[in-house]
Amino acid sequence: MPSLIRVQAGAAAALLLVLAAALAAPNPAARKDEPFAITASNAILVDAESGAILYEKGADQLVAPASLAKLMTTEVVFDQISLGNITLDQEVVISENAWRKGGAPSGGSTMYAAIHSRVKVSDLLQGVIIHSGNDACIALAEAIAGNEEDFARLMNDRARELGLTKSNFTNSNGLPDPNMRVTVRELANLAGHIIKTYPEYYRWYGEREFTWNKIRQLNRNPLLTMGIGADGLKTGYTREAGYNIVGSAVQNGLRLIIVIAGAKGEKERADEARKLLEWGFKSFESRLLLSEGQTVAEAKLFGGAKGGVPLVSKDGLRLLVQRGGNERLTAKVVYNGPVRAPVAQGQSIGTLKVWRGDILTIEIPLQAGESVAAGSTSQRAFDAVTELILKLFRAGAERL
Repeated sequence: MPSLIRVQAGAAAALLLVLAAALAAPNPAARKDEPFAITASNAILVDAESGAILYEKGADQLVAPASLAKLMTTEVVFDQISLGNITLDQEVVISENAWRKGGAPSGGSTMYAAIHSRVKVSDLLQGVIIHSGNDACIALAEAIAGNEEDFARLMNDRARELGLTKSNFTNSNGLPDPNMRVTVRELANLAGHIIKTYPEYYRWYGEREFTWNKIRQLNRNPLLTMGIGADGLKTGYTREAGYNIVGSAVQNGLRLIIVIAGAKGEKERADEARKLLEWGFKSFESRLLLSEGQTVAEAKLFGGAKGGVPLVSKDGLRLLVQRGGNERLTAKVVYNGPVRAPVAQGQSIGTLKVWRGDILTIEIPLQAGESVAAGSTSQRAFDAVTELILKLFRAGAERL
């Protein structure tokens, strides 16, 4: 069972000082805002760099994604390109299935690719990303996996690789299916992954229009024309899902990612997305929470030459905190302990969890700050006896 560290006084004081420093020197001009809220049923706001959660509402509830599922489709294609299984210049045949289910006869979002025509993967990707073409999605799925069913399995396999454990995809285009479900938290994680991993392709999400077969097609993302630094990603709508959006914007070097699901109309979706982004940029600023290699706490050792080992953060952490220092941050260090010696420097030991109010905003892996050898026979025997006594004490306390 994971144990919350009962840190020694020095380590506990150090952790408290870290949090105090993060909230120090408030801006005297800042004021405490009223609690932020939006009307859409599901939403999340994330700092793209650290992954810290700034706001969430129903973030783990399973919802219908509509065309937001196409983010997973494009990620799979990007990954297949990076693996060398498909190329941007490769031509794909538009099958009758892709044409009928996703093309002009379907009445849905389409890039109007002609039946039996040959279209480059790069053009199909732009058709998916910029104008949400269902025909382009199906054509790419068939080119990579042979059919949509097998492509959906590939989508889910890839989703699990990326840590999307709850979302389930059943087709490449997001058309209604009772088994197609996602969470806004996992969509935000997917968006962050795409932004960081595929910068050469991410630029397409910010293109305002795409002309194919002499047909000018506009990007439906309302954020791109608001002058707020938005440069992607995707909108979606079905009667079941409502109006959804995944968006990202940059201001003064700070990138935020939003996901909104279940808005009741296009205007509400646009207004809520803008409101959430503007609140994030206005309300938060970056503070240094942990320096690289800084000791956070000490983990108890079993059978070691020393009784404990310092836990450090490898990369350090900058965290967005509310301007004015009005919010409450709390932190706990969690590890499976006591840790058995010997321990090697750099060995993964535990996690630092930081809460923003009641929201778990970020988890930072911690590692051993130094190597500790196994102790002498007498030291190991003493630790064994101590651990036995502690187990008996815990068992007795649980019966009370």
